[in-house]
Amino acid sequence: MILPAKLPPGSCDSHIHVFGARYPIAKTAVAPPPDAPLEAYLAVRDRLGLERAVVVQPTHYGSDNACTLDAIAALGPGSACGVAMVDAGVTDAELERLTAAGIRGLRVQMFPGGIIAWDELPALAARAVHFGWFVQLQFDGRRFPEHEAIIRALPGRLLIDHTGKFIEPVEVASAAFGCLLRLLDRGRAWFKIAAPYETSKDGPPRYEDVGRLARALVAHAPERGVWATNWPHVNQKVRIDEEVLRDCLLDWAGDERTLHRILVDTPAELYGF
Repeated sequence: MILPAKLPPGSCDSHIHVFGARYPIAKTAVAPPPDAPLEAYLAVRDRLGLERAVVVQPTHYGSDNACTLDAIAALGPGSACGVAMVDAGVTDAELERLTAAGIRGLRVQMFPGGIIAWDELPALAARAVHFGWFVQLQFDGRRFPEHEAIIRALPGRLLIDHTGKFIEPVEVASAAFGCLLRLLDRGRAWFKIAAPYETSKDGPPRYEDVGRLARALVAHAPERGVWATNWPHVNQKVRIDEEVLRDCLLDWAGDERTLHRILVDTPAELYGF
């Protein structure tokens, strides 16, 4: 694909985290938060030509979503929304407050630092759906066959993180990847192309092992994908170049119409921009 001079108007970064020294760290946090205030992200956003952002609650703060809500408010209506973390004991009043503040999804992280277990997920997902939220799910995608039944039974909309987050990138023909494709075929699931550096064994600048999966997802359901920088690339020991991540997307999308879907049309549908 020939790289466009700039990203299309309304392009969305569908997964960023924001941190601040004044926010308390959760007891469930597995590492100290990085120095990554909103002001630092704005420089990345401007350099890439992005206009919208989805602020995702980092595990460092657990169910205290104050930092995420403050970032959404600072970015402004129409430019940002968020994905929150809540525990199974959350009240309806709190869910209503979060919705009014711009939260559109429930983050469920099945890695250390997460606060929801698989057996708690169905009931909490049903409550989130009542407030118009989707479920954003991240786990080791190699375990899709093991969890397919519970995932398929979840109500409402589902967003699968990080190109399936296959900790060891699998083959397109694998059983685990087939589970993800079947979820997309049901019409209530979306995928997020993000953070290839977290799982790729091939590495930058092409991340070819993850790229094969991204291309297959786009080819299978081009209307169901979103993209993100995953800024500030928490726990990475080397610098991650967001322009490289952008260029990977341009390659994996394949054409400008699909690129527009991934960056503009589908985020507008899923997040309500």
